[in-house]
Amino acid sequence: MAGKAQWREDLAELDRSSWPEFLDEHSGLPGPRANIDLAMAVAEVADAELVESLLASGDEYRIFCGTLALGVRAAEPGVEARLRMLATDERWRVREAVAIGLQRLGDADLAALESLVLDWAGDADPLVQRAAAAAICEPRLLRSPQAAAVAIDVCRLATTSLAGRPQSTRREPGVRSLRQGLGYCWSVAVAADPDPGLAAFGALDGRDPDLVWIISQNRRKKRLARLLDQSELASSHQPHRTAG
Repeated sequence: MAGKAQWREDLAELDRSSWPEFLDEHSGLPGPRANIDLAMAVAEVADAELVESLLASGDEYRIFCGTLALGVRAAEPGVEARLRMLATDERWRVREAVAIGLQRLGDADLAALESLVLDWAGDADPLVQRAAAAAICEPRLLRSPQAAAVAIDVCRLATTSLAGRPQSTRREPGVRSLRQGLGYCWSVAVAADPDPGLAAFGALDGRDPDLVWIISQNRRKKRLARLLDQSELASSHQPHRTAG
């Protein structure tokens, strides 16, 4: 499949009125994987009119492209509220487009993304919390201690919220989606700044069954498993103090 640059060239050769049909033809759907490179290319060149047309189309892939294009504008008045609503869409691909789009915001204005995800992490809707964690827990965005600290805080806030939910709600789709996301997001956040990350991860409540699952899933990720092995090895080499 062509890369983003090639898709941009292909789009440039077409009249914009024909773009929606072009997206339909090359969406990759139905199928297991939507054409993300094409969506990214569209997001980089789409104007506001096209974005609105895509979002109003009712077609899943067109909405995916429009949502992704909105992401980099999330700091603009009114856009953040629309993305927050799209983060709760019943279609998982649309929800994923919110996270990818917000990562594009982070590429352009990391401080704006950090502020947004900390706010979203406190939302009552687990799908909004899940979007916050998925958006910030991207290795390319976590190259500073400050960014890593935000990712850790978002994971901690979302996990604490999950642990506080009644057991009767734990099998609801939104809650399960949040749990699934936290099953990998912690490993990304911890790997970005291991010392504070491991401390926060180690403080998770190992008695709550959903947190036990989250802990187990993250421990299986190579990036975190390696850090845990190193931490345990270092602890085993600490000299034992004796009472004297």
